[in-house]
Amino acid sequence: MKKAFGEAALGLQHVLAMYAGAILVPLIVGAALGLTPEQLTYLVSIDILLCGVATLLQVFNSRFFGIGLPVVLGCTFTAVGPMIAIGGQYGISAIYGSILVSGLFVIVVSGFFGSLVRFFPPVVTGSVVTIIGITLIPVAINNMGGGQGAEDFGSLSNIALAFGTLAFIIFLYKFSRGFMRAVSILVGLIAGTVVAGFMGKVDFTPIAEASYFHMVEPFYFGMPTFEWSAILTMILVALVSLVESTGVYFALSDITKKDINEKDLAKGYRSEGLAIFLGGIFNAFPYTAYSQNVGLIQMSGVKSRKIIFIAAIMLIVLGFVPKIGAMTTIIPTPVLGGAMIAMFGMVIAQGIKMLSGVISESQENSMIVACSVGIGLGVTVVPELFALLPAGVQILTSNGIVAGSLTAIALNIVFHMLPSRKRKREAQAVQSNQAVTPHG
Repeated sequence: MKKAFGEAALGLQHVLAMYAGAILVPLIVGAALGLTPEQLTYLVSIDILLCGVATLLQVFNSRFFGIGLPVVLGCTFTAVGPMIAIGGQYGISAIYGSILVSGLFVIVVSGFFGSLVRFFPPVVTGSVVTIIGITLIPVAINNMGGGQGAEDFGSLSNIALAFGTLAFIIFLYKFSRGFMRAVSILVGLIAGTVVAGFMGKVDFTPIAEASYFHMVEPFYFGMPTFEWSAILTMILVALVSLVESTGVYFALSDITKKDINEKDLAKGYRSEGLAIFLGGIFNAFPYTAYSQNVGLIQMSGVKSRKIIFIAAIMLIVLGFVPKIGAMTTIIPTPVLGGAMIAMFGMVIAQGIKMLSGVISESQENSMIVACSVGIGLGVTVVPELFALLPAGVQILTSNGIVAGSLTAIALNIVFHMLPSRKRKREAQAVQSNQAVTPHG
């Protein structure tokens, strides 16, 4: 009994460590798309449920799926900006059409993604993550003011709530360690909501109206639609997430002392693809391996897959209870905005961290970062720049994240792949000349 309680407590730790990241994605996207409280409750609940399903797919080690490491999967923040952009331009149905296709794409390329990784070195992935983080900041700033179009936008109470929440999160991050630091965003959201409650800014109606149990519903938001630019955007997001997950796989391999090979990686990628595809069917999100749970494993020293299995079951159970999902939807917009500054800032920081080691390596890398981030941010701010181009070209230029990402990929090929082939041919020519030249 004591052992079971201990395992449940360790599983709950993993749930809490990833919970803030998992619920923030549907809350941010749902708020940006103007969903009703009922729709938002469903979105949060189904997301938590599928986080559990996606984690189970990785923990199990079958012939075709699962890397067999203590991996926790959650929705990727890399997809937040693209989903908001797609939803704003084409509607929510296009979001899920693009997620479905990107999931199938990942399943198809999972067997040979290892050979595609060379197109996504740190200079490319770091640029993409930085662009995504930068494009998300305006969303956070709007929420800090109370939400775009709010009657009390920018009021003193909204600003105080937003910066108070952010200050509390920073305080926790500064003066706490280990697990408490890992859940500082979640604790900050709770504290901000409690303060907002005393200010009369919390509406408990969604909790009262939510049921205690619901069944999942495929295509809850309607049948998916398919737009090429949206699909391309989500495929790029999925590829970047796979690169991030690869780092998590190798980190866990080192921690657990379990060697992984190309076949194991392929099964891990395939599981992620299946999880993304299920997200498209049940109107959830793209999924990736969560690094915060790796830190928790390292901190606790408990490396058992059983603990992650327990955490996954907890997530699935929580996902079937809309009452719990509704609790997250009452978080006031300014409180959410304060937390989002920290979360999105961390996305930018992660991108800069990925770039810090490669920019100093060569001037070429500096040029790749400069042009890709510049194009990505520029197209986001002035999307009408390419409005007069043919529709087929606008598929690649209408979205700042796509334009910036493709710029980074193309320049990496130009600077680092084409010259290397030329040098290889020159080296082969020298060797050939030496072979036919008689030695005196």
